[in-house]
Amino acid sequence: MTQLDSTSPRAPALAIAVLLNSYRSPFIAQIRQSYVRTITAVSPGSRLTFFYPAEKSEFPDPEHFDLIVVGGSNVDPRKNHEWIKRVHQFVLRVTREHPGKKLCGICWGHQTISRIFGGEVVDMDYPELGVTEVTLSSHGQRFFAPTAKGTAKVLRLQQHHRRQVSVRPPGFIALSEDNQCLINEWGTILTFQGHPEKDADTAKLRIHDVERWFQMNVRDPSVVNEMFRRMELEDDGPAIWRRILEWAVEEQPMEMQLTARMA
Repeated sequence: MTQLDSTSPRAPALAIAVLLNSYRSPFIAQIRQSYVRTITAVSPGSRLTFFYPAEKSEFPDPEHFDLIVVGGSNVDPRKNHEWIKRVHQFVLRVTREHPGKKLCGICWGHQTISRIFGGEVVDMDYPELGVTEVTLSSHGQRFFAPTAKGTAKVLRLQQHHRRQVSVRPPGFIALSEDNQCLINEWGTILTFQGHPEKDADTAKLRIHDVERWFQMNVRDPSVVNEMFRRMELEDDGPAIWRRILEWAVEEQPMEMQLTARMA
C-alpha cells in the first residue's frame, strides 16, 4: 500500500493554538512537548500556544491564529462537565463568527467535535493501542494526495482510545473507514481519531492502560515488550502534520464543496 511521503518540502509556518484538554494529567508537559516536536519537525517556523480548558477558562482569540487544534483528553467526551460545555461553546463560536478558520480535532477533539455537530460516540468493543493502519476512503485518498507518493491508501497513526465515533455528524465526509478521519463539507474542520502528535516515547507514557483496558499484567516483560513494539512501528505523523498545515492555508474550491455535499 502506498504511504504518505515524509520527505517532501517544509510545511508553511503558522500560528497554532492547541487546546490540551486533559484534567490534572501528570503527563501534560510531555504531551505539550510532543506537539512541539512533531509539528516543528515539518514546520520549524510554526509558533504553538497552548491552552488548558479543563484547568483554566481561557481560550484562544481566533483572530490571532491560523489553525486551532482541539486535542486529546483523559475524560469521557460524553460527560457534561462545565469545562466541556465551554469547549463546545468555543467551537460553535469559532465556526459561527470565524467561518473560514480551520479547526483540527485529535482523539477527544475528534469525538467532541463529532458530538457538537450531531454525531454519536460509543465505547469500543476492543480498545486500540499502538500504531495502526487506517484505510482511506476515495475522498481521503484525494485529500492526502498532495502528501503521498502516488496514491495513499492508508494512514499509520498512534492510537490510544477506547471510544469511537459510531455515527458521523451530518455534513461531514468520511476520509477513512470507521469514521477515523472526518472533514466537514466546507473543508474547514478536519478530525482524526488517532494521534499524529504522538511519537513512540509519548505513547509509552500510558502503558498502564494495558492493564485497565485489557486486563494484562504490565509487570510481565513480554506484555510490555509487545506493546512497545507496536508503539515503535513507523507512523505517518510527520506527513500528516505537513498535510494539516497545508490544508490550514488552503481555500477549498467550490466544486469540491459541492462534490462533498453530494457524497
